[in-house]
Amino acid sequence: MKCALICGISGQDGSYLAKFLHNKGYEVYGTSRDAQTTTFTNLKKIEIFDSVKLESMAIHDFRSVLQVLMKVKPDEVYNLAGLTSVSLSFQQPVETIESNLMGTLTLLEAIRFSGAKIKFYNACSSECFGDTALEAAIEVTPFRPRSPYAVSKAAAFWQVINYRDAYGIFACSGILFNHESPLRPERFVTKKIISAVYRIAQGLQDHLYLGNLTIQRDWGWAPDYVEAMWLMLQQKQPDDFIIATGKTHSLLEFVDVAFKCVGLEWEKYVSQDEKLIRPTDIAISKANPKKARDKLAWTANHDMKDVINKMIQSEFHQN
Repeated sequence: MKCALICGISGQDGSYLAKFLHNKGYEVYGTSRDAQTTTFTNLKKIEIFDSVKLESMAIHDFRSVLQVLMKVKPDEVYNLAGLTSVSLSFQQPVETIESNLMGTLTLLEAIRFSGAKIKFYNACSSECFGDTALEAAIEVTPFRPRSPYAVSKAAAFWQVINYRDAYGIFACSGILFNHESPLRPERFVTKKIISAVYRIAQGLQDHLYLGNLTIQRDWGWAPDYVEAMWLMLQQKQPDDFIIATGKTHSLLEFVDVAFKCVGLEWEKYVSQDEKLIRPTDIAISKANPKKARDKLAWTANHDMKDVINKMIQSEFHQN
């Protein structure tokens, strides 16, 4: 039986990855700063909480990380911890850098120090590319980060390559484009839209205020993407991969599809609020996931419309 350690198991990706790996026959461990008091709501929502083992770990504390590695003895470590909100990173830039950059460095250094043959996955982000304009990004497209979050993820990406090249650690990064699910909190615009559509359809809300409706993103389904994480660690050689659907849509399209799911016209309920526009934002984010398709035999099973339908259905089911 293989053993996996998921740092950030309580988040969207960590929860789905835990379920995926458990179904693969793994012994699954997850970490939280205080595993005794964390609620692990997402793990409970998808009914995986009772099947994983939880450890307290401070990801910035080398001793804490090393202790957990020596106790759990994982074959694979997935680094999904850290601050995940682009908008929040503008309000908390120092915490964002410390969380995403130093956490990754601590894990890599602890793996190096342990001497164990651990395979390491790092969660990178499409935000690192910045505005791709009309040319879809590939793995060697230069990074042009436009937020503290993106800067932190870009730096962590290069740390992974440094430890891979310098110390021979099996370490790789998944450059994931936007991926959604019902487990997203409402600070993410997709979940904000879906929840608002539900409440408006039920007569519980009158209006939805959003920022820039013209931005374009590649939206996928989170459970599809955790399989790609696992596939990266099953390869003979470590490498970095873009994970995306390869299809880009505007936020306005997302809004339109969501409202049509409940038989409403978005124009009657949606307005733009200048206060919600970020200091710097990405106009267009396009991806070419050919490398993942060719080398991992991975393709996204769901497109944007599928994602919206699933999230809407979940919203009505839960409420």
